[in-house]
Amino acid sequence: MPLSGLSGQQTRVEGVDIQFKGQANNLEGTEMSDVIKILSIDGGGIRGLIPAVVLAEIEKRTGKPVSELFDLIAGTSTGGILALGLTKPGPDGRAEYPAERLIQLYKDKGPRIFSSSIWHKIRSAGGLADERYPAKGIEEVLEEYFGDARLKDSVTEVLVTGYEIERGSPWFFRRRSARTKPGYDFDMKQVARATSAAPTYFEPIRIEAEGRAEYYAVVDGGVYANNPAMCAYVDALASFPEAGDFLVLSLGTGTRQSPILYHDAKDWGLAGWAKPILGVVFDGVSDTVEYQLGQLLPEKNGVQRYYRFQTKVSKENSALDNADQDNLRALVLIAEQLVEEHTADIDRLCAQLG
Repeated sequence: MPLSGLSGQQTRVEGVDIQFKGQANNLEGTEMSDVIKILSIDGGGIRGLIPAVVLAEIEKRTGKPVSELFDLIAGTSTGGILALGLTKPGPDGRAEYPAERLIQLYKDKGPRIFSSSIWHKIRSAGGLADERYPAKGIEEVLEEYFGDARLKDSVTEVLVTGYEIERGSPWFFRRRSARTKPGYDFDMKQVARATSAAPTYFEPIRIEAEGRAEYYAVVDGGVYANNPAMCAYVDALASFPEAGDFLVLSLGTGTRQSPILYHDAKDWGLAGWAKPILGVVFDGVSDTVEYQLGQLLPEKNGVQRYYRFQTKVSKENSALDNADQDNLRALVLIAEQLVEEHTADIDRLCAQLG
């Protein structure tokens, strides 16, 4: 569902007027049951293994599935796949996949998602003349994990980002909209495919639509919201107007610690920038949102309201599509180190999540 008509203090999202009236930021006297808890997961391709490991640790410490700890789960790209995986209903109506199972998705299916025949590599010229990977691999994996599950059946409120390229509009796939507007209810596997259609890596998805729209052409939401935490926070303000306050957990997928040097970049043209530009956009957007939410949700009365768990990855581990076993092992070790470094913060968060 598109986002349009932004103007001043009042905006219009999916045909619903939202008036921002100055959210109260004082937690004094607020019960934790009145606090809306939000999980946001960044995009980052195979590096989604990092937040998956963090979430498995949170489930271990709380003894509860992620879907029962949060009121809203948002994700972009690989984070969108995680958000959908964590909220997919099982036969008993509860979430089917624990975070530990989604770790295995990356380990077992990553090589299949990021696979390409010799002929396709030649034809695509490494992603310059065509998408780097055919869609068959990722679509088969998503079919295996999501089957016929629908967005409206998510066990928790979910928000997954995409970008509709023909209309030039940000696109939010949301359970709440899917339940009230049948035209906005899609197969989970379609939503997962749409949010992860990173330009140059996978071709856009064409989602058939009812009525005059005919179809939607969607690519990875990371082009505008690689860190969807701000989108999730604003959506929660509109969705939960009676909330006492908000608690946000934002999980990154690692940011590169190797810089782009001036003397290398100063003479780059289209070919030179084609590969690194996505990383620049993704990291820049993510860092900006991190700053914004840090300002909007400062600690109040000794209670932390915003957590951001992010780490750095080396150039060797920073690729979105490196699914070989050595890199997968390295990403798990990076995630485990992140957990160790923030273990006190995770304990504090788990206590707040209940």
